[in-house]
Amino acid sequence: MEIRVDRDRCLGAGMCALTAPAVFDQDEQEGLVVLLDPGPPQDQHASVRMAAGACPASAVTVTERGRPAAS
Repeated sequence: MEIRVDRDRCLGAGMCALTAPAVFDQDEQEGLVVLLDPGPPQDQHASVRMAAGACPASAVTVTERGRPAAS
């Protein structure tokens, strides 16, 4: 699993941090996404996929086995 975040697209909604708090956070200055763990363990993969799908700005992209899984 490869995770990318686009802080330029981020709106600061916080859905990623609420859905997968071990992987995402928000910075204190602007409230934008911060990637805490670019290679989370397998047990976090489902919540990372849900976080990517819940992002209203599509600022989180998840790639698995070389193909986009969610954005």
